[in-house]
Amino acid sequence: MNITIHTSVAELGQAAAREGAEAIRQAIASKGRASIVLATGASQFETLEALIASDIDFSKVTAFHLDEYVGMDDQHPASFRRYLRERVLDRVPDFQEFVLVAGDAPDLDAELARLNARIDEEVIDVCFAGIGENAHLAFNDPPANFETTDPYIVVDLDEACRLQQLGEGWFETLADVPHRAISMSIQQILKSRKIVLSVPDLRKAAAVAASVEGPVTPTAPASILQSHPAVSLHLDVPSGSALSDAKRVG
Repeated sequence: MNITIHTSVAELGQAAAREGAEAIRQAIASKGRASIVLATGASQFETLEALIASDIDFSKVTAFHLDEYVGMDDQHPASFRRYLRERVLDRVPDFQEFVLVAGDAPDLDAELARLNARIDEEVIDVCFAGIGENAHLAFNDPPANFETTDPYIVVDLDEACRLQQLGEGWFETLADVPHRAISMSIQQILKSRKIVLSVPDLRKAAAVAASVEGPVTPTAPASILQSHPAVSLHLDVPSGSALSDAKRVG
């Protein structure tokens, strides 16, 4: 795992976007198109801003996203579809394809079948992601399912995850935060050729340390990334503050 600690969140986002953009351009150059996964949430603001400003032919890019709340329509302020529409799609409308997760689909099994069939056709060149305060990866909260090979699954959200969503200002009360989500599975994330993580803020420091320096365990879902051959972890000084000196490489 390549770990970089940046002096600011803006620098973090620019570096993560620059690395991901280069991988996207290489994929387009080698095979004519690229497939990517985009994350959402507060940790991704700067990365996405820099990514859409990059020199990329998005008409040759197919994008998926990591997760969406079950039962939430795409107009809700916390909807990840709304997040991506406002921060990406409205500003870069010419993606080859953008495959959105319909958390409010009337038939969740049918929606999972649609998503799984579609992503099975792709090799993901770059997955942009973060690490949650409880070390979740996407919405795979602890103890995460490390075994399922289904690309998208329905997961239960634990209280720590729901409190994070409340604390980031997406909801007015904890009762408003959904208890379930459709999430990309751990095994599907690991299929990505490259994984670029953007993880700022002191509140993530313990989860970062557990994921990087602790054992690989479902109780720290992001620890599974230790087994992936091409992961870059972009931190700021606060989020990297719990790492040992050996890992705090600059």
